[in-house]
Order: sequence, then structure tokens, then C-alpha cells
Amino acid sequence: MGLAAASCTTTSKPAATAAKTKQVQPAKVTFNYTAKDRDCLKRAMYFESQHSDEDGYLAVGTVVMNRLTSGAYPPSICGVVAQERQFAPGVMTREVKPQAETELATAADAILVKGARHPAVKDAMFFHTEGLKFPYDNMHYVTVAGGNAFYEKRDSNGTLETPPPLPSYEVAMNYVPGESMLPPQFEALIPSAVPVPLPAPDPLATASTASMQITAPVTAPVTSPQTAIEPEPGMPIAIPIPRPAYDSVMLRGSIPANGG
Repeated sequence: MGLAAASCTTTSKPAATAAKTKQVQPAKVTFNYTAKDRDCLKRAMYFESQHSDEDGYLAVGTVVMNRLTSGAYPPSICGVVAQERQFAPGVMTREVKPQAETELATAADAILVKGARHPAVKDAMFFHTEGLKFPYDNMHYVTVAGGNAFYEKRDSNGTLETPPPLPSYEVAMNYVPGESMLPPQFEALIPSAVPVPLPAPDPLATASTASMQITAPVTAPVTSPQTAIEPEPGMPIAIPIPRPAYDSVMLRGSIPANGG
């Protein structure tokens, strides 16, 4: 008796769908800035671009941001702008004309809020007045804007001689409102509730003062008369305030031959 050969058929399963991978965005490098930093940026753009236009403002502002993110310059916008012998004399103290405020504010917010940069400035961290010539061969010019010629410093192999700045898409600018003027060492010394020593009750107090309720904490009496410092009634408590970071005009003096 012959055996019938039975064929075994299998239904092919569809190929497993490749797991979707979520692209992880690289973390941005965050720089804090204050209202004072925004003002410093506007000042640099205004005085260094010869009060020109938004294109000139953006070009100078890009140099400031390139320096800030390169790691080779001060870690704040005001620190970059006020650095000695770098930007225009009196940049921190001279008057900005009110009619320029609108364009300056627009350019500053484009840089700080929207991450805008002047595309032609590239990695340039240096510039000088347009039309000047210098004999150095490491000045790689990239563009002219606002009356200035912008350049990168590169060696004979075309490599940047300064640490390259971060591209704008890797930078996050974090606005810090109401920055405290007190450094940490002062803040740690100020308790949340300062006990105020109260004078002894006056037996001759009037009816209006006798009915007042005193809710402030009373400190323990001081036994040593040499160390007892008791404020007069109503005397305000003085909190030390440090000197401002930049309290004088930083003049550039003679500009080095290799540009500003």
C-alpha cells in the first residue's frame, strides 16, 4: 500500500517592524544673561558698528557671542564687552542715542532669544575699521559689515588659532531676572527672619503707644556691656552691598596692529 506524501505548508510571518528609535537631541550649553548683559551687548553693537544699521549690529553681536562661547574669553557678555583693550573706549559708559534703541533691542533679542547670528561672520572673533591694511598673514577675512572688516585668525594650515565658538544651535541663553547684587558669601549670612532687639518699655509711654502690640522676636539680654550693640528704635538694618563689577571706564588705548 503506497503511502501518500503529505506536504507541510507554512504561512510566512511578516517581518518584524523595526523598532522606532527616538533621536536624542544633544544637550545645549546654557549661558545665563541678565538685563545688564543685554545692555552690554547693545552697547558693543552700537559703538563698534559706527551707529550703522541692523546688519552691522548683528555682525558685532555675533563676534561677542563667538567670544562668549569659545571658552577663551570671560564667561559673561558684560565680561567680554568690558575686557580691557578689546572694544571701543567708553563702550560701558558713553550715551546711546534714544533713536537707536528700537533697532538695537531688535538685534539684541534676535541674538539672545532667537539664537540669530550674522551668517557671513562665521567663526570670526576679530574686526577692525574697514579700509585698514595690516601685514599679518594670519588674518583670514570673512566679511565687511557696519563699517568693519571681520576676520578669523588662522595659521598657515588654515586652522583656527583660537578655540572655535559653539554654533548657535548648541547654545541656550537663559535669562536671569532680578539677579541678586549680593555674592553667595553675603547671602549665607542673612537669615530669613532677622531678630530685632527691642528697647525696654517706657513707663511714661502714652496711651497710643501703650496699646501697640509688639510681634517681633525679642533677643536675649546681653550680659557683657562691651559687646552690647543695641540699635535705636526704628533704626534700619544695613545689609552690605559689594561694589559693582565694573565701576570705571575701561579704555582701549592704542589698538594692537592685529585688529580689535
